[in-house]
Amino acid sequence: MNKTELLNKFSKDPEERIALARALDQLNRAQNRSIPCATQFFSPAQRSALEPLLAASGHPRHLFHGGYEGAERTVCVFLPDWQEPDDWEAVDELAAIECAYPPTGAELTHRDLLGGLMGIGLTREKVGDILTGEKSAQVVCLRDAAPIILSQFSQAGRYRLKLKEIPLSGLSPAPAEVKLIHDTVAALRLDAVAASGFSLARGKAADAIAAGRVSLNHRECLKPDRAVAQGDIITCRGLGKCVVKSVGGQSRKGRIILEIERYL
Repeated sequence: MNKTELLNKFSKDPEERIALARALDQLNRAQNRSIPCATQFFSPAQRSALEPLLAASGHPRHLFHGGYEGAERTVCVFLPDWQEPDDWEAVDELAAIECAYPPTGAELTHRDLLGGLMGIGLTREKVGDILTGEKSAQVVCLRDAAPIILSQFSQAGRYRLKLKEIPLSGLSPAPAEVKLIHDTVAALRLDAVAASGFSLARGKAADAIAAGRVSLNHRECLKPDRAVAQGDIITCRGLGKCVVKSVGGQSRKGRIILEIERYL
C-alpha cells in the first residue's frame, strides 16, 4: 500500500491522520538518509494506530521510548540498518525538566502544569509524560523543546516554578496503585469484562460502551460483544483503566475465571 492507502486504512480522524503521516515521513527520512529519526510524542491511542500501520509497511526497524520504562506517551524512533536498538541514546531526542514549586503546601495538578506548558506555545506533541509530586514535578519533552521550557515556563497555576534539567535516569514515576480483582464472567465480551473491572452492572457497562466512553487497547469500541483476551487494556472515561491479567479455566458453574488489575 502507498502512503495514502495506509493513512486511509489506519487513521480514524484528521488529527490521527496527521500524526501517522508525520511518522511515515520520519520513516522515509531514516531509510533514505540511513540515520535514526524520531517522531513527536504519541498518545497510547495514536501508538495503537501506528503499530498496525508499521506492520503493514513491512515491519521497519523501530522502537518506542518515553524517557523511562512504562511511559504512557512515547516517541517512535526509526533505526537505520547499521544501528542496534541498544546503541540508540534517548538523550539525543528526549530531555527531562524538574519543576520545583517552593511554597509549603503547594498543590499543582497535571492539568495546571500542562496548561502552563501550552500557555508558552508548546503543542501537546512536544511534551511527554508529566510526573507530579508533593514539592516538584518532572516533565519529559523533546530535546528541542527543553530550551523553551527552561527559559519561558516560569509559572503554573498561581505558583512560581524553579526549573532545572535532570538526566532521564533521574525520572521518578510514582508506583501505580492497583487493585487485583478475581471474578467470573459468562463470556469474554467487552461489556461483561468491563463490568467486572469497573464494578458496574453489565447494563451500565453496555451503556458506557454505546456512549463511546470505553476503549479497548486504546481504541474506542462501540460493540459490547467485542471479544476480550488476556493482556487487553480497557479504559473508561471517568473510571480509569483496567488490564486483563489472566484468563483461567471455568468455574464449577461453567463461568470463565478472570484476574483483572484495576488502576486506582
